Amino acid sequence: MISQENLETIKKTTKEFFGKTTFEVEIEFLAQKDETVPINLKTDDPQILIGEGGQTLVEIQHLLKVILKRKISEPFYIDLDINDYKKKKIEYLKELARSVADEVALTKKEEQLAPMPAYARRIIHLELAGRQDVTTESLGQEPERRVVIKPSYP
Repeated sequence: MISQENLETIKKTTKEFFGKTTFEVEIEFLAQKDETVPINLKTDDPQILIGEGGQTLVEIQHLLKVILKRKISEPFYIDLDINDYKKKKIEYLKELARSVADEVALTKKEEQLAPMPAYARRIIHLELAGRQDVTTESLGQEPERRVVIKPSYP
């Protein structure tokens, strides 16, 4: 758990960071999970802050973490989300994984998913890890790395 003093530093710095931008955001700090501080932003114009495929969101989170690391020595993580984008994206990826896995199990033909970043591939792998009828593996080189879902043969 992060100390109360460092938690206050994270809150203050995050508010200052977004205060220096021209974006109108409402910042919500959720209950921390271990060493992770979930931060949810609410805004009327989320697409600019999220970017294509969530890339801008990833970069903003990275930039904020770099700024905070200069002020906080203990280990911590921040999980920045905008209008529940990440939450919805995770649900979408899990549903995609289950749907494609069901099709692969039925047709006995492997399926390749579109290229995706490491965090998204990890969600797919974890979602299907408990299934006996399919296996997953990542193939290719970044940024074209993708998940392949294959039927399992007994």
